[in-house]
Amino acid sequence: MDFPQAVMRYDEKIVMSLRSLYSIHGYSQYRMSRFEEYELYAENKAFLASGDIITFTGASGKLMALRPDVTLSIVKHANDDNLLKKLYYNENVYRPENGEFKEQMQVGLECIGEIDPVLTAEVLTLAKQSLKLLCEHTRLDISHIGFLSGLLESEDLSTSQKSEFLYRAGEKNVAETYALCKKYGIDNRFADRLTVLMSLYGSYDNTIETLKSISINETTKSAVEELESVFSILKEAGIDDDVNLDFTIVNDLNYYSGIIFQGYIEGIPKKVLSGGRYDELLRKFAMKSGAIGFAVNLDLLEYINTDSEDIGTEILTTSDNMINIALPKGRLGDEVYAVFEKAGYGCPAILEESRKLFFENPENNVRYFWVKPSDVAVYVERGAADIGVVGKDILLEGSFDVYELVDLALGKCRMCVAAAAGFVENTNRTLRVATKFPNIARNYYAKSGREIDIIYLNGSIELAPLLWLSHFIVDIV
Repeated sequence: MDFPQAVMRYDEKIVMSLRSLYSIHGYSQYRMSRFEEYELYAENKAFLASGDIITFTGASGKLMALRPDVTLSIVKHANDDNLLKKLYYNENVYRPENGEFKEQMQVGLECIGEIDPVLTAEVLTLAKQSLKLLCEHTRLDISHIGFLSGLLESEDLSTSQKSEFLYRAGEKNVAETYALCKKYGIDNRFADRLTVLMSLYGSYDNTIETLKSISINETTKSAVEELESVFSILKEAGIDDDVNLDFTIVNDLNYYSGIIFQGYIEGIPKKVLSGGRYDELLRKFAMKSGAIGFAVNLDLLEYINTDSEDIGTEILTTSDNMINIALPKGRLGDEVYAVFEKAGYGCPAILEESRKLFFENPENNVRYFWVKPSDVAVYVERGAADIGVVGKDILLEGSFDVYELVDLALGKCRMCVAAAAGFVENTNRTLRVATKFPNIARNYYAKSGREIDIIYLNGSIELAPLLWLSHFIVDIV
């Protein structure tokens, strides 16, 4: 029976619209248990969005887990019979968010079998249409992990070094990329190509020639050829609008092997859709088939105005075309503003004596606001600010989901490990380390394999070893 629209919640309408879209295109619904044996996820933690998993002991005594991912379950139970499987699902997953586990609703699809450019273009088309069901203004960003892999192959890099460069690419972090080249004695020409790739963003027509210019081997060439084939199909179908190339979309090389992509809609500061080609995951299950798919995170629909009768046409937050810039309060903030002013984004009102926290200059389409330094990255991560400037210590300590675009070389400081004069370290005991940067300290000592006891302090860190509260301190100087 058909249910009246008035009794359905907004997210239920979206779910039904997405399921209908996939069914019309020949995808069958896949249902699964919310429980799987923990071993499945333990062996493939790198494939998961987070390594944290809710576990429990089942009635049979086996260690079980609440499902943190749908794709792994589908692959585990798929037959490697060379037949194309086109599946869609509407399932909940259980993942940590802001330190707590949360039940998240996903709708997505998977194709397992022989994956060619036509099928890849179909999946990308359905991803674009899925976004359109959420909102009128959308963007689909596409990358190719093969091109990144090809660039990394050009140098003699270890697995951990490749991961470091991939991480920097995902951050758009040019300065750290060159620093890594210096650290490992790699020719800067490698960093030059990688940073060109980081800055490459835009439509296929506006970016493909630059991409070809930094292609250096058969692996990168093959990636370019696949992108050319897929985009020719998208262009012929007239659905390449608001579809861009963005090679700062990165994923684990051990699982992903081709095109990967992310989808965004207006008013939401996070990706609402993500997917890609993951043939290497199937190889871990001794399967010869290829695979591609994506998932839509429906929990993010809470940002959308559910009072509207038209699905996805109203957004809680609207853009006024002003560039919102978060500045850190204090002396550093004044220096940072001077940089923006020199670049042509001045706002005279910010120089006036007042207790105001935000200032606008409509002529330059810019809006500034003062926030506590430790909060700058939060404003950017959540989409309240387009750009923010803050110290590297805060970025390292907080692990925020933001792009680090440029080092302004202001307020130069360094992290220091210190102890009381004459202290002799005993390598057989646990170190007590006092700091207000627990994550930075923990990561530093983890690299040397030392076990430490973190003592979190807010100030006067240097007192801790003098009063035998700690053996060492980690502080910024």
